Amino acid sequence: MRIKVLMENSVLNPIRACGEHGLALLIETQGKRFLFDTGQSERIVENALTMREELRDLDGIIISHGHYDHTGGLKAVIEAAGGVDVYAHPDIFTPRYGKEPFNRYIGVPFRREDLESIGARFIPVVEPVEVVPGLWISGEVPRRTDFEGRDKNLYVLEGDEERVDPFRDDLSLYATLAEGVLVILGCAHAGVVNIIEHAKEVTGKKDVYGILGGTHLGLAGEEQRSKTIEYFKNLNLKFLAPNHCTGLAIISELRAMYGDKMHFASVGAEFEFE
Repeated sequence: MRIKVLMENSVLNPIRACGEHGLALLIETQGKRFLFDTGQSERIVENALTMREELRDLDGIIISHGHYDHTGGLKAVIEAAGGVDVYAHPDIFTPRYGKEPFNRYIGVPFRREDLESIGARFIPVVEPVEVVPGLWISGEVPRRTDFEGRDKNLYVLEGDEERVDPFRDDLSLYATLAEGVLVILGCAHAGVVNIIEHAKEVTGKKDVYGILGGTHLGLAGEEQRSKTIEYFKNLNLKFLAPNHCTGLAIISELRAMYGDKMHFASVGAEFEFE
């Protein structure tokens, strides 16, 4: 399995690539190529060209959730791919809003019909599904902890009434490796602990090899951050590559804790797994 970061908040190497607040991971496994999220703009296509990665032969796009910074490049990627399967929860087109740093719309910037008109073939994902042997899309993640999954800054509207976004559409990926499960996160709105426990159940793997992607810890409260990091300590992780919404302060803290096991997953970073 090979995972390459096509879009993230920062750029790792001195290459002519762009960083932007968002996430997109190119995943190659079992002879198939999937794009997990698309960043927030068409710049993902430019980054792919810079890194000599071809988007026209994708076997699928997997959307973690319906926020602009994970879906804004969707139209450009679909056009580059010439039509492609898009795995996503049915709720991704729910209108979404954020209160900080100011009140604004933060949902998918396209209509479903417009994307379908240029070749998107939406495949609904609610339950766990194994897209290729050893790579699972999580489906809806059960909420079991009492300190995760309630970001009051993020909301949806029911009529004129604001409601904290339930994020039923928050999907992650679970890759089964020889040494355990690799959990690949979009933004972890369901909560990292909830997601990891669900990954163990879905894959049947008791050991967690590693975590890659956005943990949302940079935007979480102190209780969630401290309890999640304590949980990490009991996992005996072999690999950790947090990025995007994890935040620089938390990434620095994790680097100090995990040393060489902690990797920076900026644009241009590439990881291989057995």
